[in-house]
Amino acid sequence: MPKAGFKSITVSETVYDKFQDVYQKNKDNLAMKGVNSFSGYVTYMLEEMMQKDKTFARRIAEVAVQKGELFCQLCDEKDCVHIGFVFSLPDVYEILNSKGVRHPK
Repeated sequence: MPKAGFKSITVSETVYDKFQDVYQKNKDNLAMKGVNSFSGYVTYMLEEMMQKDKTFARRIAEVAVQKGELFCQLCDEKDCVHIGFVFSLPDVYEILNSKGVRHPK
């Protein structure tokens, strides 16, 4: 159970591992920005994405399977926050996994 005043969220292990890997690699630089924990890093990234997404307000991120990989047509990338979101949806993750579509690491 989270502490009072906090909530918890559930993400796939793939998404968690990716965030953890990036956090560990950038720990020193993040500390200089006042980010001193993994949960602080996730909060920092979510806030940054919410600010960035205001740029894309009222736009739909279309994610398609191309050549066995997911591709975000909004960002024109194979590995962006929208791809990560798709893989965080348990039902979608199961279907993609059964078709052999993997999250880029």
